[in-house]
Amino acid sequence: MEKDQLSNPKNVKFDDLLKIYMKYFGNPRIRGSHHIFKTPWKGDPRINIQKEGKMAKPYQVKLILKALEKLEMENENK
Repeated sequence: MEKDQLSNPKNVKFDDLLKIYMKYFGNPRIRGSHHIFKTPWKGDPRINIQKEGKMAKPYQVKLILKALEKLEMENENK
């Protein structure tokens, strides 16, 4: 699954979303059911997702889109 496949936030599997997060932000710290990712910036969007069933929560999908947008902006400014 790639970034362009996230257009329907209600139809994304958590495991697929986790792979995308890991591709761009590395391995998460896991605290209970929470997967916490380190970002190259301070502040929002912070990345803290948790698994609940097989599907990702729509807000988690929207969060990765915001985070990837910010990552692209950070890379353009370098």
